[in-house]
Amino acid sequence: MAEGKKKILLVDDNLFLLGLLAKAFEHEGFTAFEAASAEHALLLLEKERPEIILSDYEMPGMDGFAFRKHLLGNATTKNIPFVFLTAHNNTELVMEGLDELMAVDFIDKGTPVQVIVAKIDNLLSTVREKQALSLLELRKAAEAINVKSVPAKTPTINGFEIDFWHKPYQGYPGGDFIDFIRIGTRYTCVVLGDVMGKKWTAWFFTFSFLSYIRAAVRFCVSSGEYDPAVILQKTNQVVCEDEALVDVLSSLSLILVDEQTGHLAYAGAGDLPLLYFNSAEGVLTSIKTSGLLLGLFSSAKYDATSITLQKNDQILIFSDGLIESVAADRHTSNYGLFKENICPFLRHKNGFAAVKDHLSQTFTDATQADDCSIISIIKK
Repeated sequence: MAEGKKKILLVDDNLFLLGLLAKAFEHEGFTAFEAASAEHALLLLEKERPEIILSDYEMPGMDGFAFRKHLLGNATTKNIPFVFLTAHNNTELVMEGLDELMAVDFIDKGTPVQVIVAKIDNLLSTVREKQALSLLELRKAAEAINVKSVPAKTPTINGFEIDFWHKPYQGYPGGDFIDFIRIGTRYTCVVLGDVMGKKWTAWFFTFSFLSYIRAAVRFCVSSGEYDPAVILQKTNQVVCEDEALVDVLSSLSLILVDEQTGHLAYAGAGDLPLLYFNSAEGVLTSIKTSGLLLGLFSSAKYDATSITLQKNDQILIFSDGLIESVAADRHTSNYGLFKENICPFLRHKNGFAAVKDHLSQTFTDATQADDCSIISIIKK
């Protein structure tokens, strides 16, 4: 987890204590969200995601225990660390909260406010350390079985220069995947996909999609079929039939590079319009297809577009992480702004190297909202 302001949700019907706690936590560098009832807290949780919740036990309407049970029944909130703040010293009540409701602690309301803040700060630091350790263990496991959703190097394709840049979200492997599938001595299939979701959950499914894409490419080629739209259709059909991938969706950009003719054939599934840079005119334009996300409907149709590049012309395919950003806790997305920002770099020699430098500086842990991936194809 990236370091930064720690976020806490405070829930208490005592408005004086609620405001006092909020000021104390904010003084220690927290962002504090205040809710005067459990019902209000649930509304806040639809928009905000705190790292820890400190809640009163005894409240009118939904009490602290009912609130906690509700959170445990929701997949998006059940794993947020939860601490009870109570005036009760009932041992049975405390044990029920700690055991059955999986609260991480009980804090007596008579505890000085500065001590409450210190205890929560220590608890959250421990949680962050455990998450960092878990991430390290998962990375070691992934490295041990040598599975990668992004290649270590770019392929050599006659007549073209291929390069890419990838930055996972907050250091976690995620849903973006890249592949370069060599087909005989003439063709290379360039693949960029994005499984919906974030971090390890999405990363796990990338290998299913990659295996199906590779299989579809081999099957089509063995049948003499070199249409990327057909490859997407075959991939989508098997994805939709896989029970393990129910409700798992992925975008996909697929470009078939023909070294013999120098032509490209492009088909997309729910992806962003790719960008075509005309080197002679210095103009950047968009190319889009109408294909639906993989896994949405087994009957989905896909179309292909033929692209002819002149010397030094360039194609860019990229994931939606590059058009998203986080600033002041607001999530924004702007395809047009991304296109506008990178165009000046492409007009210069070694333009993609400059683009990569720009992206590395732009997408920090504080501003990045998702995995970021981009592939460049330049006609030599």
